[in-house]
Amino acid sequence: MTQASICTIGDEILIGQITDTNSSGISRILESIGIKVTRMLSIGDDRNEIIANLRNELANNDIVICTGGLGPTKDDITKAALSKLSGSERLVMNGKQSDIITNILHSRGLDSLEINKKQALVPEKCEVIPNKLGTAPIMIFRSSCQDGSHCATLYSLPGVPHEAIGAMPDIINDISEHYPLSDIYHKSVMTFGMAESLLSEKIESWENDLPEDIHLAYLPNQLTGVRLRLSIYGGKKETEEQRIDKEIAKLQGILGNTIYSLEDDTLENTVGRLLKKAGKTLSAAESCTGGKISELVTSVPGASEYYLGSVTSYAIKIKERILGVPEKTISEHGVVSSEVAAAMAEGVRRITGSDYSVSTTGLAGPSGDEWNPVGTVWIGVCGPNGTTTVKKNYKNDRKRNIERFAAAALNTLRIVIGTDIND
Repeated sequence: MTQASICTIGDEILIGQITDTNSSGISRILESIGIKVTRMLSIGDDRNEIIANLRNELANNDIVICTGGLGPTKDDITKAALSKLSGSERLVMNGKQSDIITNILHSRGLDSLEINKKQALVPEKCEVIPNKLGTAPIMIFRSSCQDGSHCATLYSLPGVPHEAIGAMPDIINDISEHYPLSDIYHKSVMTFGMAESLLSEKIESWENDLPEDIHLAYLPNQLTGVRLRLSIYGGKKETEEQRIDKEIAKLQGILGNTIYSLEDDTLENTVGRLLKKAGKTLSAAESCTGGKISELVTSVPGASEYYLGSVTSYAIKIKERILGVPEKTISEHGVVSSEVAAAMAEGVRRITGSDYSVSTTGLAGPSGDEWNPVGTVWIGVCGPNGTTTVKKNYKNDRKRNIERFAAAALNTLRIVIGTDIND
């Protein structure tokens, strides 16, 4: 199988000044044509470091794609490093890129300066794909394949994200002409409500019995749960799809309702599909989540078909005056309690006239109270068949607790609606 490494060049990435989005975008494109990405590497603006790292990546991969360091200023040194790496003794002017640079500058009302023209200079031992979206050319360096030695191709792309990703169709065409491509098949199983360690223990026997060529990865996320990704590299997609589906059927028998989707999905998408399928509507009453549930639900296109609205009842008086939570309920049970969560869900369902409602009341942090530790949340779900409350405890910082509270509320809602639909 053809293997690739992706390298980003620039101190600005290493110091966290900018976020590297190029690597993930390029990786997704390579995976889609059957190229396995083995490594992602960030390299600082040091010529010797660039040369040493790229030489190592070329020795261990068929393809290396690097981005960045091709600007007009003196601190952009990738081209000089690539000249040294390729054994080029001089730079030559690429006429097509020079014309593009002139046209881009003139379209912006700018004169073409000497520093800009120099961007069209490239090492003599490279092939050039003109960059139609910017001033830095796309360079290709092919290593010798004589005497059975390892041969690889290095593609140097601009660091500007829309230029780097915009160059990929040309890169893919070139790769297709020089390397054999094979299928890569991935299948995701979305789970929620079981920690990664517990999930691993639960499916240990199933995992041990997987065929050797089926690879399993655990990908946890506080908003979506643990995604189980099954992958097969090589082979034919149709055959491998059947094999993985067979293993997933076994997994469903073990995990049951812990699985909420058999594709790369989110809880808010899943809840939305259930509501649309049942022709039902939803509302929310949020305290500790401060609107996070509403934000997630309304992030789904078409949510207006089933989502009516919410009340962010952060203060006790809003819980009492707007949602109708009895003062006695709060005084007897505390604001963070099953009784208050239930009353909040029932109150917002009554106000909005929705079929289902969800509520949260808890302590996201940084402090708890004498009855509840930080990370405690009570979730209420009210529907046609009554009210359900669930208590959860998390041990995270405030931001992550809020996210976990909201996700747990959506998951509780998913289970209730799913049970109602299937009964």
